[in-house]
Amino acid sequence: MRHESRADVSPRPGGAGAGGGAGEGAVPRQESERFASLFVRHAPELKRYVVRRLGMEPADDIVAETFAVALQRLETYDEGLGDERAWLYGIATNLIGRHRRREIGLYKALSRTGADSVTEPFTDEVDRRVAASGVRRRLAKALAGLSQKHRDTILLVTWTELTYEEAAVALGVPVGTVRSRVNRARSKLRRALAGIDPNIVDEG
Repeated sequence: MRHESRADVSPRPGGAGAGGGAGEGAVPRQESERFASLFVRHAPELKRYVVRRLGMEPADDIVAETFAVALQRLETYDEGLGDERAWLYGIATNLIGRHRRREIGLYKALSRTGADSVTEPFTDEVDRRVAASGVRRRLAKALAGLSQKHRDTILLVTWTELTYEEAAVALGVPVGTVRSRVNRARSKLRRALAGIDPNIVDEG
């Protein structure tokens, strides 16, 4: 199932209606505690993912809206789909889609300059190896050239380490579609990074 992001959302976490008090629209205590647990467990890594794609400026708002949507729909979440982590990434990915021009602009700027000061506080060893090898510019240009659906899929699988099954839940598509998109995206990235170890791209 696809988790649409354009629907009206309930107040942001911590606002009116999020505390389980009396009155119409109040969240039951059990759901409130479940929501709080989700936020503590997943908000930091979710923000890291958004920052890598869009930079710092919109990250807090997107994470807050992601959890606002989640709070609104938590009671009806199908637990048969597994852990809510993939579901949350699906909501965030839909919201990121509203900022497509910003994302592509950041990749293009990175491809020209090689500087990535926006995400530097969040970089890991793989990122540093990519930068040191001079791959980052070509990788950024290649990511900008992918279609939205292929970029969403490859980044969910590589940057968040979702399994193909979890990515399918996040995107609301069959697992076979995820596999096809990932294979196509990786092929395009490998061509753009000719002569560079493709495992760096897969990990990063």
